[in-house]
Amino acid sequence: MAEAKKNYYEILGVDKKASAEEIKSAYRKLAKQYHPDLHPGDATAAEKFKEINEANEILSDSQKRA
Repeated sequence: MAEAKKNYYEILGVDKKASAEEIKSAYRKLAKQYHPDLHPGDATAAEKFKEINEANEILSDSQKRA
């Protein structure tokens, strides 16, 4: 059973044509919103934070993004 492919653009709420600066801005906004230190004990926020980090890691690297 293959895991469904994640849409990193959707996770960060940006367009596929978004610039690196737009991706960075969206990441920072969401990371601040879902950061585990602001939501101690909230497993949902922690999982969302991990997804946001993964999306940023992929989209901020031009080779991985392609």
